[in-house]
Amino acid sequence: MDFLLRGLIIGVSIAAPVGPIGLLCIQRAVMSGRISGFVSGLGAATADAVYGSIAGFGIDLVSNFLIDQRMAIHLLGGSFLLLLGIRGLFAKPAEQAARTKDTTRGLWWSYLSTFFLTITNPMTILSFVAVFAALGVANSSHKYLSAIFTVVGVFLGSALWWLMLSGVAGWLRGKLNKFALLWIGRLSAAIIIGFGIFGIVSSGAVP
Repeated sequence: MDFLLRGLIIGVSIAAPVGPIGLLCIQRAVMSGRISGFVSGLGAATADAVYGSIAGFGIDLVSNFLIDQRMAIHLLGGSFLLLLGIRGLFAKPAEQAARTKDTTRGLWWSYLSTFFLTITNPMTILSFVAVFAALGVANSSHKYLSAIFTVVGVFLGSALWWLMLSGVAGWLRGKLNKFALLWIGRLSAAIIIGFGIFGIVSSGAVP
């Protein structure tokens, strides 16, 4: 249980810094409601759990491949982030009472898109390797059990943060008029585009 608690703290600390994923979740919570924002956060939490599993169970082949191909993966992730940002520029706040015919597909898109964006940051695995080593997971007498509890804690901690963040953004949605929501969404989208361009440039694809 000690590893579960430590994983919980790690999950919150990894998710908390506001980056492109955080902005994307805030934008979706403000534009489409807190459920959309929270489901987007769950996609990121799942990707964190995947990387935590790779680090915790010592899957060297996968981790080495991700690190070796990090430039191509950054290019892919940056391009996808750029497209999401451009798409967000033209998004309009959904009406509170409106019910789309395809809500389920929209939530799946929210989940899978943030999962993909988070998983295309392979350097995250180095952070998990360092953290797991510091926690003594690899040297534990019950290595795999310790790894399981730590990974579960990481997922729960990350999910808890996204729940709080989407809740605050959803509350904000109810306090602002449509014009203010529209410009918050556009500002978030513009920053996300900036992150996407940075990802493409840092991949080395652009001289």
